[in-house]
Parts: sequence; structure tokens; C-alpha cells
Amino acid sequence: MNTHGRIAILASGNGSNMTAIAAACEKRTIPASIGLVVSNVPGANVLARAEKHQLPHCCIDHRQYDNREAFEEAMLGKLQEASIDLVVLAGFMRILTDRFIREYYGSLLNIHPSLLPKYPGLNTHQRALDAGDSESGATVHFVTPELDAGPTIAQARVKILPEDDADSLAARVQAREHLLYPRVVRWCVQGEIQLRDGKVWKDESLTDDGIDA
Repeated sequence: MNTHGRIAILASGNGSNMTAIAAACEKRTIPASIGLVVSNVPGANVLARAEKHQLPHCCIDHRQYDNREAFEEAMLGKLQEASIDLVVLAGFMRILTDRFIREYYGSLLNIHPSLLPKYPGLNTHQRALDAGDSESGATVHFVTPELDAGPTIAQARVKILPEDDADSLAARVQAREHLLYPRVVRWCVQGEIQLRDGKVWKDESLTDDGIDA
């Protein structure tokens, strides 16, 4: 069984999904350790969260590099120094190049706040409301070179209420993300989910009872 023992989390902002994954690692719900937390934004709250959990962390400010490739080479260097097996994007607001994705292809996850393939990109909650959708949610997928288009691993669905605005919907979706993402990370760590020939392979013993609300 292929396993991923050391996880890196890349995040640009608050880092609440990082905290959910860190808590699962501490409880051994995820049988792995977080080897590194990286942010591209100096002073991002995710770095304070990493400090609180006593996790190795660093800031690699993309603005200090001449181009995207140089920035990513700096990140790859840090990931390799930390012997990272699985890279988890948790609100990382930089588009990765093919070079980076190839380095961790099949071991690179992202969470997106919509029911992909609906609403790739930004402002997902408002777009769902504007379209009159009855539900929204979050999608965890493998990262491939096409933005937000990698194979879907799992989704959590949330009913849209008549009184919802973008903020209230975002809060409920994020609460489901904190359940969904650690679960998918655990599957990947345990080798129960893999990317094979561009498609998601699931172990026959894997059960998913859903995270809908």
C-alpha cells in the first residue's frame, strides 16, 4: 500500500482547514505528521495557527521573487528539505505551474468552495446564489495543470437557505470543509485513494457516508 507519512500544507490566509487537519493528525485520525506549513503571505493567520500547534512553518513571499518559477523553486526546496510526501492546498491563492504539479502529481490535493465543475475560480458562493442554486458545497480534488479541473475525490453538499447571503453560505460550507478535508487526507495517507491514469482509484473497502447538510 502506498502511504504518505509527511504532509505539507500550503495556505495564504486564515488557515482553518490547516487547523482541522492538524487536529486530526494530533488525534492520529490521520496517521501522519505535518512536516511543514507554508504561506506566501507575511503575517498570514495560518502561520500563527501553525505556531500554536508547534508545527514547522515558514513564509515564502512570492513578491520577493522575480517570477513564478523562482518562487516555486524556493517552495520545492523547502518541501524537499522537509521530506514531504503529500502536499495539501488549503486556501493557497497562487496558481501553480506545470513544473510544481509534476513534482507532486498524484500527491497534491486542493479544496474548492463549490460543487465542481460548477464555479471554478473566485466568488463561488455569490455565483451560486446569483444562479438560484438550491445547494452549494465543497470539492476536494487532485491537482492537475488545468485550474480547478483535477479529478474529484469527494464533495460535501450544503442546502442554500432562502435567507442566505454569501457570508452565511460560506460559513456553513467551511464547517463542512473541516470534516471533508481531513477525511480525504486520511484516505490518501492510507493509500485508499490514488490518482491512476488521470482518474481517481478508490480501495474497495473504502466507505463514504457523505458529509451533506
